[in-house]
Amino acid sequence: METERRGAGTALGTRTRGTAHVVLPAYNEEDSLPGLLTRLAAVALTERVVVWLVDDGSADGTAGVAEAGHPGLDVRLVRHPVNLGLGQAVQTGLRAALGEAEPEDVVVVMDADDTHDPALIPRLREEVARGADVAICSRFVTGGDDSTAPPFRRLLSRGAAVLFRRALDLDGVHDFTSGFRAYRVSLLGRAAGHWGERLIEERGFACMVELLLKLRHCHPVITEVPLVLQYDRKLGASKLKLRRTIGQYLKLLLRDRLAPAPHRAL
Repeated sequence: METERRGAGTALGTRTRGTAHVVLPAYNEEDSLPGLLTRLAAVALTERVVVWLVDDGSADGTAGVAEAGHPGLDVRLVRHPVNLGLGQAVQTGLRAALGEAEPEDVVVVMDADDTHDPALIPRLREEVARGADVAICSRFVTGGDDSTAPPFRRLLSRGAAVLFRRALDLDGVHDFTSGFRAYRVSLLGRAAGHWGERLIEERGFACMVELLLKLRHCHPVITEVPLVLQYDRKLGASKLKLRRTIGQYLKLLLRDRLAPAPHRAL
């Protein structure tokens, strides 16, 4: 694994205190990244932003886009020589960000396919500043919308939301599978200190639910903000496999039921 810095610069405008470390797990997102980095650079005019782009063994020019960087945006490239899956890409990005994050910073994870709007990052920071440990961009609260997504994706995410809300005791969570969240640095640090390399074991899309399930043992305050999913901006093919992901969700739920809770307070 290698880390490189590209495009670091000083943006104009008044910045807020603390840094938003934005983790972008990316696999073959060469076409989508330029637009996303442009939107992130706009946020960086008023926010301190560091982008941790994890190239998960892409076969296209994803790494080259990160290496080229973007004016006014601090982009750090972390590379997996081969594709290890979304879960390991997220874990690599979290560890890279935590290695440099300060206590007043936040870690934001979002998709690299330009379907998530970086303009929500200041709102996520506000939620953490007000006391949230996890702030989720949710499609399923008032103001949220996922109508641009294909029917099978909408059915999967909504079905998973119903399943996990009924099976788990997590107050305030409606969107369990959202890949766009902000985390308090101290919360991630406590969880990483306990689980180590086992913080994320799922390779696929179920990793976002897995992380939330493990973080709940830290008794976090969780809030949600509305997310209008912009799936119509997606340029590449979907990497989600419906049957495989459903199986991963069910296995994750079973494993969570069978696994003992941490033996000490986190």
